[in-house]
Amino acid sequence: MSSVLFSILVIYVFSISLLIYGFTRIKKYQKPNLKPQIRFTIIVPFRNEEENLPNLLNSFAKLNYPNDLFEVILVDDGSKENFQVSGFRFQVLIIENIRVSNSPKKDAISTAMQNVKTNWVITTDADCLVPENWLLTFDNYIQENQVSMLAGAVSYNCKNSFLDHFQQLDLTSLQGATIGSFGLKKAFMCNGANFAYSKSLFEKLNGFEGNNKIASGDDVFLLQKAANLFPDEVHYLKSKETIVITKPTEDWKSLFYQRVRWAAKTSSYQSKFGKFLGLVVFFGNLSFVAGFIFFLFGILSLQLFVSYVVLKFIADVILLYNTSQFLTEERIRYLVISSLFYPFFSSSVALYSLFGAYEWKGRRFVK
Repeated sequence: MSSVLFSILVIYVFSISLLIYGFTRIKKYQKPNLKPQIRFTIIVPFRNEEENLPNLLNSFAKLNYPNDLFEVILVDDGSKENFQVSGFRFQVLIIENIRVSNSPKKDAISTAMQNVKTNWVITTDADCLVPENWLLTFDNYIQENQVSMLAGAVSYNCKNSFLDHFQQLDLTSLQGATIGSFGLKKAFMCNGANFAYSKSLFEKLNGFEGNNKIASGDDVFLLQKAANLFPDEVHYLKSKETIVITKPTEDWKSLFYQRVRWAAKTSSYQSKFGKFLGLVVFFGNLSFVAGFIFFLFGILSLQLFVSYVVLKFIADVILLYNTSQFLTEERIRYLVISSLFYPFFSSSVALYSLFGAYEWKGRRFVK
């Protein structure tokens, strides 16, 4: 039994090492402060976000970018309250989502696309805040590179609770895997809260056609289609000036359902590398749980279990530390307890996502 666990560990450590190598291959981008040229449409799908949307729009108002070079489309996906916009110098359009599939967010972006008049779109979420040089940095990178799709980083605004910092650690691992996969030229994951692409590319890819039966994945499925057909035009923008800040969930139930929603789409990935890595991470965490149970029942010795834990921890921490230095430059909090708890949480999420229903924005979705 121990030989099986350690065989899984070897594959896991090797895979994480590859991501660490890939992460180092993506160099930080320093914008050269070129004159802004790109016209952007910022698409924001929302549902019942009356508290968050004003904060997001205010962050748009503080952008270091000409107001005539960007516009905002807010797509209302059946909100209970009516949201009104006024007093902004940039153009804001509010439209109703046209539902045609099982994915509200994909429908929202597709609906917005019918109103897009610019060459580039950039998506974010209603509970986010964008930095002042967000669009300027995207613009400069696009001017300097032959690119049709750009993924950016997302981080949490954490308070002092264990729940918040556990989520930050989880998101940090996902961001590390994202950047690492781009560095390996095996891009398979990104975050729709900070995701830009040309309208022409969206049309070439036929939008979300082929995966709109899956509720989530407006970002990763589009990325994987683009990376498969136009790999040289899909880049990662590794810049602190483009990191979008979002809110962590407020309770464990919401976090569990959010992660189930994210995990549910893994089996539908086009990317073979993405599927492989998903399986490696799942079995790496599951074998940790199994090793703990075997230790409790005396099947696995303390020495072997501790060795397993330490080797896995070292690999994880190197990726987490490098990514955290890029995202926040703050000390990782609750690292040890989170690392011990995470395999149980992650394994539960993965297993539940195979057959369980989940809630999202007041709606219930079935696998």
